[in-house]
Amino acid sequence: MIRRTLIASLLAVLFVATPAIADEATIGHPLKAGSLHDGRLDMVVYYVPTDGGLLEVTATFAPKGGGDPQRVVMGLADRDSVAFSMPGYRGSLYAFSRSGEEVTVSTVSDMHPRTNALPG
Repeated sequence: MIRRTLIASLLAVLFVATPAIADEATIGHPLKAGSLHDGRLDMVVYYVPTDGGLLEVTATFAPKGGGDPQRVVMGLADRDSVAFSMPGYRGSLYAFSRSGEEVTVSTVSDMHPRTNALPG
């Protein structure tokens, strides 16, 4: 009985401590757009290849309640990854990663709003 309770408690702690990926999109071709709609921002993202072998990734974030969109442009080499939150929207972390000709974008919305850190 104690063993079952201990296992159940451990599983509950692991579940709570793991941030949930709320939304994810993978783009596998230039100019093919993907979108994410989790949290207070909608996002559209696409990429174009550059002469230097980078993929130039453009992400446009639009507040769901109206307001000015924000745009981020970054170059990603193969196996690069980056994560950040948008100014004024620190509760969501946006992660971008590249593998070959694919760019994957995901959101994690379980961040602590005061510390800007993942829970756990």
